[in-house]
Amino acid sequence: MNGQNRTDIKPGLSVKIVLKQDQRSGKLTSGIVKDILTKSSFHPHGIKVRLEDGQVGRVKEIEKA
Repeated sequence: MNGQNRTDIKPGLSVKIVLKQDQRSGKLTSGIVKDILTKSSFHPHGIKVRLEDGQVGRVKEIEKA
């Protein structure tokens, strides 16, 4: 799953996000979802989330449990 649909993302899920400063390089950061920040049900660049460590970015990959 690619993280564009809000229904696919739940708090506690393990995901890979791209941070704002990493958008050019495409470097991914792994973490656990704490909060979902995007209100719409779909976003073409990925749903914006806050990880448990406080980092904010858009979901690029949902890791398999």
